[in-house]
Amino acid sequence: MNTPRKWRPDASNSGRPRYLSDTERDLIRLAQEPGFPRWTEQIKSAGGCAHPIYLSGRTTTATDTGILIRHYDTANEPGGRLAVRCRNRRETRCQPCSYLHAGDTFHLVRSGLIGGKEIPVQVTGHPRLFVTLTAPSFGAVHRTTSGTSRCRLTRDHSTCEHGQPRQCGLIHAPDDPLTGQPLCPDCYDYTSHVLWHAHAGVLWNRTAIAVRRHLASAGGVTQSKLPTLVRLSFAKVAEYQRRGAVHFHAVIRLDGPQGPESSPPEWASAAVLTQAVRTAVKAVQAPMRHAPALGDRVFVWGSQIDVHTIRRALDGGPVTEEAVAAYVAKYTSKSVSDSGGLDQPVTSAEEITLAPVSAHLRALMGTCWRLGGLAELEHLRLRPWTHTLGYRGHVLTKSRRYSTTYRALRDARTAHHQSDSPVTAEEIGSVSEWRYVGSGHTPAESEVAAGVAQDLCDLREIKRTLRL
Repeated sequence: MNTPRKWRPDASNSGRPRYLSDTERDLIRLAQEPGFPRWTEQIKSAGGCAHPIYLSGRTTTATDTGILIRHYDTANEPGGRLAVRCRNRRETRCQPCSYLHAGDTFHLVRSGLIGGKEIPVQVTGHPRLFVTLTAPSFGAVHRTTSGTSRCRLTRDHSTCEHGQPRQCGLIHAPDDPLTGQPLCPDCYDYTSHVLWHAHAGVLWNRTAIAVRRHLASAGGVTQSKLPTLVRLSFAKVAEYQRRGAVHFHAVIRLDGPQGPESSPPEWASAAVLTQAVRTAVKAVQAPMRHAPALGDRVFVWGSQIDVHTIRRALDGGPVTEEAVAAYVAKYTSKSVSDSGGLDQPVTSAEEITLAPVSAHLRALMGTCWRLGGLAELEHLRLRPWTHTLGYRGHVLTKSRRYSTTYRALRDARTAHHQSDSPVTAEEIGSVSEWRYVGSGHTPAESEVAAGVAQDLCDLREIKRTLRL
């Protein structure tokens, strides 16, 4: 008769069951910590942030008469520290913080279209456009098709000088790995692609200046007198296409001389602004500083330009205030990684060779690294921005008078959370002392935070469904 075997601890593993993973062991350790319930509350307050920042310090708020209003100290917190959001806008890095940042962007753009957040509601009557500007073609690439249409189906059945066919004839779904890849990598102008990215910011600035110049001509005034009649405000977001090229979506608004508080003159209509934008985009150029290795180059916008008048929600149509704000907000959480690139900087050429990206993006990154080593192109800082394919601009930029700021939105949210502890007019402010003590999660903490984030996401979805 066989006697049943008893489980015996593994002496080489400190008596722990050998079938537990490192994450499970860390979870047991975390659950046994005396401050685990309070740490869980911190993570819930941080929305399940995937990479929280831990701070240690204190904040004291008092009135000018010495009455203590509020005092907080991390001495009684688990580990003597407080977890706060990382505020990373990238969805691939931290989904909870990305969602919050996209919401802030929505309100930032929306307030510039319908008012609110210290912006007068009369901006709804100002000329407003939604403009899409693209990069030029650097070579034929495979493109997404719809229905029965086929990619690059032409009558030209010849081959290029490298022996590659000039047509494709296939049907590509949006997630097809071929989408955005060049038909012939040897024909693709990788150098111009990277350098265009490096000059995209200059090209936009010159475009804004050119639009103002055309508006002055339309109003029959000099450029120096134009600010006394009309002011141009904008907010734009950058988006990476599948081919790895950046294009811009911009909200452009015309105001009076005092900004959004005043109306523009009657001649400054949406039609005049549309004509000024189209003319400026087609004419503007951004020349590159002469480089002996590359010669003289001039950069322009692509031929695909979309200009639409933004309408009120009550008027209907696809380009409404709410739709535009949601569209711009969606792309602030995106990055080059959504096109198959990298989120983190590259520090060596070997990293490019081993990067888990397509051959096309690897060629673009390699071109960035190679051109960044040229002394005459040092001012473009191509190597530090190799992971973004040479583009070093912010994902979202706006003019000063367009609308509110991210900081104002965050301050308003903080004040709302503290509304349960009202203060008097005698309050003189807060005295704070904080220092950084760490960041990130252990494996078990990461699992708990992911669960918190998923619960909050499910709760938002339930609330949205109930509203419908």
